[in-house]
Amino acid sequence: MIIVMKGSTPKEQVHDVIRTIEELGYQPHVIWGTQRTVIGAVGDERGKARLQSLEVMPGVESVVPILQPFKLAGREFKSTASTVKVGDAEFGSDRIPIIAGPCSVESEEMVMQLALLAKEAGASILRGGAFKPRTSPYAFQGMGKEGLRLLAQAREATGLAIVTEVLKPEDVDMIAETADMLQIGARNMQNFALLKRVGEVGKPVLLKRGMSATIQEFLMAAEYILSEGNYNVVLCERGIRTFETATRFTLDLNAIPVLKKLTHLPVIVDPSHGTGHWEYVAPMAKAGIACGADGLMIEVHMRPEIAVSDGIQSLRPDVFRQLMRELAPFAQAAGRRL
Repeated sequence: MIIVMKGSTPKEQVHDVIRTIEELGYQPHVIWGTQRTVIGAVGDERGKARLQSLEVMPGVESVVPILQPFKLAGREFKSTASTVKVGDAEFGSDRIPIIAGPCSVESEEMVMQLALLAKEAGASILRGGAFKPRTSPYAFQGMGKEGLRLLAQAREATGLAIVTEVLKPEDVDMIAETADMLQIGARNMQNFALLKRVGEVGKPVLLKRGMSATIQEFLMAAEYILSEGNYNVVLCERGIRTFETATRFTLDLNAIPVLKKLTHLPVIVDPSHGTGHWEYVAPMAKAGIACGADGLMIEVHMRPEIAVSDGIQSLRPDVFRQLMRELAPFAQAAGRRL
């Protein structure tokens, strides 16, 4: 249920409603607006009729049911677009942040070179996997804590915020001490214990769509994070698995306008994983901006031919610089800027 408070309602009356919601066994989520305050009451669907009685409380204008299963992520709860700030970047604003860097942290020299490249080319956030989920147990699994140290070193040298993936609930606190943003990968989109844990920590979260997930399942995964009180969630469309074999995945750009209609959360595109081949990254990055994406996540490597993971989809430095120059008019045409 959504409890809409009257304009200029005293805070004391708002807190009275919040206490009553809690007494009824529901979790209140408050949006303090300039005109009106809105309270989302989330909990057991079977008892929601009891919440209707809140209309008799002082300051309450109306009590409205939320029709979508994703209560906090939906536009019914918050009609205006949300922004998520990560370092100097802000997702959902008129600027389009670019996240760039290697699939995996491989060495100090490589990370520092790529961080400097990303900064010089205009990226806002450095990506790099310190812990890597791999299909094969024999593949490179990442440098672990040493990789985190190298990312922190690159941040200190360039000022770029860093985003890196977290795989297990027990690692969240340790990784959150270093990372500015926590990434939940496609394979962990429905790792509900992990989603709840990153929600509890409160750091900004980059949530990637599962390769076989519907849009509703994607938003319900985000709901797990929001339900823990963390509203700093950025959604990432990274391609889904279809019958097509010409590309690694099928980059579902349909999802961008659909998500923008259904949710207030920022949405970005990962054309590197979405296509699986460096030649297709640039056109799909441009298409992502054209259809309304709030940012891009692009894999870059100094020498893709020797990368320990995903070299075939990583851009060389010169190609990345050229792409960054070519993206500017697309952003302008969409009424935004890089």
